[in-house]
Amino acid sequence: MTTPAPAEAVPFDAHGVAPIPPEARDSSPREQFWIWAGANLAPINWVLGALGITLGLSLLETLLVVAIGNVLGCSLFGLLNVIGHRTAVNQMVLGRAPFGRRGAIVPGVVQCLLTMAWVGVNTWVVLDLALAVLAKIGITGGVGLEYLVAAVIMLAQLGLALYGFYAIRTFEKWTVPLTVLVMAAMTVLALSSADLHWTAATAETPAEKFTAMTQLTTAIGVGWGITWLPYSADYSRFVRPEASSRSVFWASALGMYLPTVWLAALGACLASAGTGSDPSALVINAFGVMAVPVLLLIMHGPIATNILNLYSCSLAALSIGVDIARWKLTLIAGTVASAVLVIFVRADSFGHAFDNWMVSILVWISPWAAIVAVDYLVVRRGRLDIPGLYARAAKSPYGQWNARALISLGLGLVAGWSWQYGLVPVMQGPIAIAMNNTDFSWLSGSLVAGGLYYLTSATRTRDHWAAATTA
Repeated sequence: MTTPAPAEAVPFDAHGVAPIPPEARDSSPREQFWIWAGANLAPINWVLGALGITLGLSLLETLLVVAIGNVLGCSLFGLLNVIGHRTAVNQMVLGRAPFGRRGAIVPGVVQCLLTMAWVGVNTWVVLDLALAVLAKIGITGGVGLEYLVAAVIMLAQLGLALYGFYAIRTFEKWTVPLTVLVMAAMTVLALSSADLHWTAATAETPAEKFTAMTQLTTAIGVGWGITWLPYSADYSRFVRPEASSRSVFWASALGMYLPTVWLAALGACLASAGTGSDPSALVINAFGVMAVPVLLLIMHGPIATNILNLYSCSLAALSIGVDIARWKLTLIAGTVASAVLVIFVRADSFGHAFDNWMVSILVWISPWAAIVAVDYLVVRRGRLDIPGLYARAAKSPYGQWNARALISLGLGLVAGWSWQYGLVPVMQGPIAIAMNNTDFSWLSGSLVAGGLYYLTSATRTRDHWAAATTA
């Protein structure tokens, strides 16, 4: 028996957005689990959990919303991972089927912008945390130190993302298990000294509680899993063809669910004990100087998230036809992310700023995801002409522009905005205001967009089954 030493080396990912050939699909469902667990084992989820206390819910109510809501959100995420595994195609190219060869440029551009912005958001969490821990041990340097730490973090993220999927997979596989152990120890340490208040809440009336629950559901319940939907197929396309769809579903769904609920619950517990909602405050107040030895491991989470953002950003850009090398696109994404980082650094409250961010991006992701899912599962019954996804617009079987999908997406955006309630007045829709500031933007947007696309594609569905029957 020989040991495949050369094969163990991490290869450079030279793949673009073409379907991954079978011989290059060597990832396992277990590795997919580590990828998504690493991306969500991050301090940013402490903020999400703490948001429930900020909105006025009790600790018990917050935990219920987080645990139940993520069942749906993470299940949807697992479903889109299965589509990527079955087709070996990245997510934005898959969008060409419902939207058309050129119509898919619209969601592709949005995904490019959002991934770049996410890098800035997540880097802020690491930056704030690192500076707070350094200050705790007496190391301060003002703006200069702030920029130095930010540069080090950004360079680490860029290096892994530039190398591609195989480096990302290897990084997550070897670092996440250790991070899990450290976070488990920190959880025990934090909760052992926290004075938890399970039922205390500032929202007193049933109406106030319901409103807060809907807003929390959008931010971290169902909404958190939905925010990851545009990324899913980018990584599951590398899973071995012989792997079962069930294993891919559970690996990705649980990889998303377990760390999200775990860290959000921890954040809610610490916030209920009066340690605040800011990431650095949560760490310093809960762990004190004990946070110093595990600083690098805590920083792992946001970095693990950002390498996915940078990689998916390059794929989205390639999907819309940007003819630049993937590594150059990654560098551009890092530059834009730095600008977003400055915005969040200057924000008075990260929790409020992040709530605005989550609400705004869900408005487009929910209707987009509903259209993609309806098209693949209902209209096409899981059958795609893969070469047709890459054919020139004039010759593509999916056409250049699918007006039905684009109109459904537009109306879904309107429906989502109408029932969203962000902290900024422009993101407070009329239905949300009329319904006591509730937020069902993710639901209204997906139902309107998915429903309209299904109704307008009914004839197409019948034709599809007629052709399949006679074939």
